[in-house]
Amino acid sequence: MVRCDWVDLSKPDYVAYHDEEWGVPQLDDNRLLEALCLEGAQAGLSWYTILKKRQGYREAFSQFNLVEVTSYSESEINMLLSDSRIVRHEGKIRSVVSNAKAALRCASELGSFRKFIWTTWAECSGDQRYKIFSKRMKKAGFKFVGPKTLESFAQAIGLVNDHSPECFRYPIIKSLIERSSPTPIG
Repeated sequence: MVRCDWVDLSKPDYVAYHDEEWGVPQLDDNRLLEALCLEGAQAGLSWYTILKKRQGYREAFSQFNLVEVTSYSESEINMLLSDSRIVRHEGKIRSVVSNAKAALRCASELGSFRKFIWTTWAECSGDQRYKIFSKRMKKAGFKFVGPKTLESFAQAIGLVNDHSPECFRYPIIKSLIERSSPTPIG
Protein backbone atom coordinates (compact mmCIF):
# COMPACT_ATOMS: atom_id res chain seq x y z
CA MET A 1 0.00 0.00 0.00
CA VAL A 2 1.49 3.35 -1.06
CA ARG A 3 1.26 6.27 1.37
CA CYS A 4 2.51 9.85 1.35
CA ASP A 5 6.27 10.10 1.88
CA TRP A 6 5.95 12.06 5.15
CA VAL A 7 4.29 9.18 7.03
CA ASP A 8 6.64 7.53 9.52
CA LEU A 9 5.63 3.89 9.22
CA SER A 10 7.32 3.05 12.54
CA LYS A 11 4.63 5.07 14.41
CA PRO A 12 1.25 3.31 14.26
CA ASP A 13 -0.63 6.35 15.57
CA TYR A 14 0.93 8.51 12.85
CA VAL A 15 -0.01 5.96 10.19
CA ALA A 16 -3.57 5.84 11.55
CA TYR A 17 -3.78 9.65 11.46
CA HIS A 18 -2.71 9.64 7.81
CA ASP A 19 -4.91 6.70 6.83
CA GLU A 20 -8.09 7.73 8.65
CA GLU A 21 -8.12 11.48 9.30
CA TRP A 22 -5.70 13.65 7.34
CA GLY A 23 -7.49 15.42 4.52
CA VAL A 24 -11.00 14.25 5.38
CA PRO A 25 -13.33 17.25 5.06
CA GLN A 26 -14.27 18.41 8.52
CA LEU A 27 -17.88 19.44 8.92
CA ASP A 28 -18.18 19.86 12.70
CA ASP A 29 -17.51 23.31 14.17
CA ASN A 30 -15.90 21.97 17.34
CA ARG A 31 -13.57 19.68 15.35
CA LEU A 32 -12.66 22.63 13.12
CA LEU A 33 -11.72 24.65 16.20
CA GLU A 34 -9.66 21.70 17.42
CA ALA A 35 -7.82 21.40 14.12
CA LEU A 36 -7.14 25.14 13.94
CA CYS A 37 -5.86 25.32 17.51
CA LEU A 38 -3.73 22.18 17.25
CA GLU A 39 -2.13 23.46 14.06
CA GLY A 40 -1.38 26.69 15.91
CA ALA A 41 0.08 24.73 18.81
CA GLN A 42 2.35 22.97 16.34
CA ALA A 43 4.14 26.22 15.41
CA GLY A 44 7.83 25.54 16.02
CA LEU A 45 7.19 21.91 16.90
CA SER A 46 6.52 18.67 15.03
CA TRP A 47 3.01 17.52 14.24
CA TYR A 48 3.80 14.22 15.94
CA THR A 49 4.43 16.06 19.23
CA ILE A 50 0.97 17.61 19.00
CA LEU A 51 -0.66 14.37 17.86
CA LYS A 52 0.69 12.65 20.98
CA LYS A 53 -0.82 15.44 23.13
CA ARG A 54 -4.13 15.66 21.27
CA GLN A 55 -6.14 13.76 23.88
CA GLY A 56 -4.71 16.00 26.57
CA TYR A 57 -5.77 19.04 24.58
CA ARG A 58 -9.27 17.63 24.21
CA GLU A 59 -9.53 17.09 27.95
CA ALA A 60 -7.99 20.45 28.83
CA PHE A 61 -10.20 22.40 26.41
CA SER A 62 -13.63 20.80 26.95
CA GLN A 63 -13.43 18.73 23.74
CA PHE A 64 -13.05 22.10 21.95
CA ASN A 65 -16.69 22.94 22.58
CA LEU A 66 -16.98 26.49 21.20
CA VAL A 67 -19.33 27.76 23.88
CA GLU A 68 -17.50 26.19 26.83
CA VAL A 69 -14.05 27.35 25.75
CA THR A 70 -15.20 30.95 25.29
CA SER A 71 -16.16 31.05 28.97
CA TYR A 72 -12.72 30.05 30.31
CA SER A 73 -11.72 32.35 33.14
CA GLU A 74 -8.31 33.82 33.82
CA SER A 75 -7.81 31.30 36.63
CA GLU A 76 -8.61 28.40 34.27
CA ILE A 77 -6.12 29.75 31.74
CA ASN A 78 -3.49 30.07 34.47
CA MET A 79 -4.09 26.45 35.52
CA LEU A 80 -3.54 25.34 31.92
CA LEU A 81 -0.09 26.95 31.98
CA SER A 82 1.06 24.13 34.25
CA ASP A 83 -0.84 21.32 32.48
CA SER A 84 1.74 18.86 31.11
CA ARG A 85 -0.85 17.29 28.80
CA ILE A 86 -0.55 20.30 26.50
CA VAL A 87 2.15 22.64 25.22
CA ARG A 88 2.54 25.15 28.03
CA HIS A 89 2.98 28.27 25.92
CA GLU A 90 0.87 31.13 27.20
CA GLY A 91 0.22 32.64 23.78
CA LYS A 92 -0.86 29.31 22.33
CA ILE A 93 -3.12 28.57 25.31
CA ARG A 94 -4.75 32.00 25.16
CA SER A 95 -5.19 31.62 21.40
CA VAL A 96 -7.49 28.63 21.95
CA VAL A 97 -9.86 30.82 23.97
CA SER A 98 -9.66 33.77 21.58
CA ASN A 99 -10.08 31.45 18.58
CA ALA A 100 -13.18 29.93 20.15
CA LYS A 101 -14.61 33.43 20.61
CA ALA A 102 -13.81 34.35 17.01
CA ALA A 103 -15.28 31.07 15.73
CA LEU A 104 -18.46 31.62 17.73
CA ARG A 105 -18.79 35.16 16.30
CA CYS A 106 -18.32 33.79 12.77
CA ALA A 107 -20.84 31.04 13.41
CA SER A 108 -23.42 33.52 14.69
CA GLU A 109 -22.93 35.70 11.60
CA LEU A 110 -22.93 32.94 8.96
CA GLY A 111 -24.75 30.06 10.62
CA SER A 112 -21.65 27.93 11.30
CA PHE A 113 -17.92 28.18 11.74
CA ARG A 114 -17.60 25.64 8.90
CA LYS A 115 -19.40 27.99 6.53
CA PHE A 116 -17.03 30.81 7.49
CA ILE A 117 -13.95 28.63 6.89
CA TRP A 118 -15.09 27.19 3.56
CA THR A 119 -16.44 30.53 2.28
CA THR A 120 -13.30 32.42 3.28
CA TRP A 121 -11.14 29.72 1.70
CA ALA A 122 -13.13 29.83 -1.55
CA GLU A 123 -12.58 33.61 -1.74
CA CYS A 124 -8.78 33.18 -1.53
CA SER A 125 -6.85 32.07 -4.59
CA GLY A 126 -3.59 32.29 -6.48
CA ASP A 127 0.02 32.07 -5.40
CA GLN A 128 -0.70 34.12 -2.28
CA ARG A 129 -3.71 32.06 -1.22
CA TYR A 130 -2.40 31.19 2.25
CA LYS A 131 -1.25 34.75 2.94
CA ILE A 132 -4.67 36.08 1.98
CA PHE A 133 -6.39 33.37 4.05
CA SER A 134 -4.16 34.28 7.01
CA LYS A 135 -4.98 37.99 6.73
CA ARG A 136 -8.71 37.29 6.62
CA MET A 137 -8.53 34.92 9.59
CA LYS A 138 -6.54 37.50 11.60
CA LYS A 139 -9.02 40.21 10.65
CA ALA A 140 -11.80 37.98 12.01
CA GLY A 141 -9.93 37.77 15.33
CA PHE A 142 -8.07 34.44 15.07
CA LYS A 143 -4.59 33.97 16.57
CA PHE A 144 -1.67 31.72 15.56
CA VAL A 145 -2.97 31.59 11.99
CA GLY A 146 0.04 32.40 9.87
CA PRO A 147 0.23 31.19 6.27
CA LYS A 148 2.18 28.01 7.10
CA THR A 149 -0.20 27.12 9.92
CA LEU A 150 -3.18 27.63 7.64
CA GLU A 151 -1.59 25.54 4.92
CA SER A 152 -1.34 22.65 7.39
CA PHE A 153 -4.89 23.38 8.58
CA ALA A 154 -6.25 23.35 5.00
CA GLN A 155 -4.54 20.01 4.37
CA ALA A 156 -5.77 18.48 7.61
CA ILE A 157 -9.43 19.47 7.27
CA GLY A 158 -9.89 18.72 3.59
CA LEU A 159 -9.89 22.16 2.04
CA VAL A 160 -7.23 20.77 -0.28
CA ASN A 161 -6.14 17.27 -1.18
CA ASP A 162 -2.41 17.21 -0.54
CA HIS A 163 -2.06 13.45 -0.47
CA SER A 164 0.45 12.49 -3.13
CA PRO A 165 -1.32 11.26 -6.29
CA GLU A 166 0.24 7.81 -5.74
CA CYS A 167 -1.10 7.56 -2.17
CA PHE A 168 -4.01 5.17 -1.71
CA ARG A 169 -5.92 7.96 0.09
CA TYR A 170 -5.70 10.46 -2.78
CA PRO A 171 -8.78 9.30 -4.75
CA ILE A 172 -10.78 8.76 -1.55
CA ILE A 173 -10.07 12.26 -0.26
CA LYS A 174 -10.67 13.77 -3.71
CA SER A 175 -14.13 12.24 -3.76
CA LEU A 176 -14.91 13.34 -0.18
CA ILE A 177 -13.85 16.92 -0.91
CA GLU A 178 -15.95 17.07 -4.07
CA ARG A 179 -19.02 15.92 -2.13
CA SER A 180 -18.40 18.14 0.93
CA SER A 181 -17.26 21.52 -0.30
CA PRO A 182 -19.64 24.22 -1.47
CA THR A 183 -17.50 24.41 -4.61
CA PRO A 184 -15.16 21.55 -5.56
CA ILE A 185 -11.62 22.31 -4.43
CA GLY A 186 -8.41 20.30 -5.00
